Amino acid sequence: MPEPTARLLGASQVRELADRLGIRPTKQWGQNFVVDGNTVERIVRVAGVGPNDVVVEVGPGLGSLTLALLPAVRTVIALEVDPVLAAALPDTVGARATDLAERLLVVHADALQVHTLPGPAPTALVANLPYNVSVPVVLRFLELFPTIERILVMVQLEVAERLAARPGSKAYGVPSAKAAWYADVRLAGTVSRSIFWPVPNVDSGLVAFERRSTPETTASRADVFACVDAAFAQRRKTLRAALATWAGSPAEAERVCRAAGIDPTLRGERLDIHQFAALAEARGR
Repeated sequence: MPEPTARLLGASQVRELADRLGIRPTKQWGQNFVVDGNTVERIVRVAGVGPNDVVVEVGPGLGSLTLALLPAVRTVIALEVDPVLAAALPDTVGARATDLAERLLVVHADALQVHTLPGPAPTALVANLPYNVSVPVVLRFLELFPTIERILVMVQLEVAERLAARPGSKAYGVPSAKAAWYADVRLAGTVSRSIFWPVPNVDSGLVAFERRSTPETTASRADVFACVDAAFAQRRKTLRAALATWAGSPAEAERVCRAAGIDPTLRGERLDIHQFAALAEARGR
């Protein structure tokens, strides 16, 4: 038997569906709907998801990416904050991917408030994320759902570059360091702003995360992240100065750095997540 397929949404179908639902994309929820079938197929391909995957999709909107995911995976758990869109998505899937409707679970919820998910444990997160919540959503889901092994998100290009940045680069900062606690992160491609409706003012990027073991340390994740936050709160200052409040004093910050084998005259932007973990561990000694 042939594999079930879905009829993807193009620009005219997206606008017709939005008109029928009385939807006008809102800045409040960062809504920019994808109107290009080639782009959603590319996202699914780059995500590397397959028939055993249970994929969380945050912000499915009108269903452009959802329809591309359903033929490829076991289940899609779609989290949608807009009540109208959440209610309409099963109908869209029923009409355009009839044989795949049972693979869809829709949850009307704010992704930043979710603590549990229905259905089988998720193995991947694939989403076109609203620009204003992209970093907290990714970090939250990496923390709360350890079964998620892979993530591919489309975000504002500047955010994508920040998440994938390496120590020593201009874009490296709190998002890159914290993401590296959980996963190997890379920029997996760029996306033109022209594939969205409405067209945003910026281009987008694809960011891929591959979960790996967290750094070996006796320090807690919260302690390591507090060190990261302190180091970048005043990123032009040396570690001795930037970590003074966190450590208790400039002298104690210097002691912690030396105990961790790190030069206290360096800036936080030079350190990788393993070195931040070493600092947090050294403060506890």
